[in-house]
Amino acid sequence: MRTTDFSKAPPQGQATAMFVGATRYRGPLSILTLTLTWFRMVRDMKRMRGYRWHKVYWEFPYTLGTLAFFEDRDALLRFARSRHHRRLMRWVTDGTRNATGGYIRLYHAEPEGYSNGVWRAEGGPMAHIETFTPLSTEEGEGPRVRRT
Repeated sequence: MRTTDFSKAPPQGQATAMFVGATRYRGPLSILTLTLTWFRMVRDMKRMRGYRWHKVYWEFPYTLGTLAFFEDRDALLRFARSRHHRRLMRWVTDGTRNATGGYIRLYHAEPEGYSNGVWRAEGGPMAHIETFTPLSTEEGEGPRVRRT
């Protein structure tokens, strides 16, 4: 069901700012060295006001990525300015000695979305929406959802 109230959603569902990033490290030694700063950085991130949730992912052979969710963009950017994050970014971008590539993307959640059941603030029904959200090329409401 459509909503703008995510107060009963899990922490990542309450966030309005998301960070997606990844770094391709030079090799196992780089990843091992990374852990010294990484654990301190994550500890600080979890303590920061506005932190909601994060997950780390791995892609073969040496890429580690992070999805991190924050209350808002300012909380995300405050984390980016933190000492351990700055230290890690300096180490990562020190030529190609430690890493061979990386990227960061920042995303902002729309105020409206969908929730059902125990995560629905306006009551707990599990229900379908009656109309699809309109595409950018559609006027007014989107087409009706057909149930077969």
